[in-house]
Amino acid sequence: VKLLESGGGLVQAGGSLKLSCAQSGGTFSSYAMGWFRQAPGKEREFVAAITWSGSITYYADSVKGRFTISIDKAENTVYLQMNSLKPEDTAVYYCAATRYNADVRRSATYNSWGQGTQVTVSS
Repeated sequence: VKLLESGGGLVQAGGSLKLSCAQSGGTFSSYAMGWFRQAPGKEREFVAAITWSGSITYYADSVKGRFTISIDKAENTVYLQMNSLKPEDTAVYYCAATRYNADVRRSATYNSWGQGTQVTVSS
């Protein structure tokens, strides 16, 4: 199973971007999908997660009310709609998948990762 992110780019503060994470290369059987991000010189941090059923979502406090995670099961794709972007949202954003019903806020829970997509927010 491979995960491929897209949709990153350069945007001004206050703008929006929509990230996509497409699965390919095998049967996709996950409990949940997550988005994490890593800024230069910082540790990877949790952003948002969604159960594959789409029934439960989780958000970091720093993005709650601005970001929305969603899932298209027919397309095996997870999205992250990012609105009201701030310079501190600048990071490489990673998509991840986990088979395990565990703490979806922890990166160690996830067993598959994408390569990442750069998001840069200018002030």
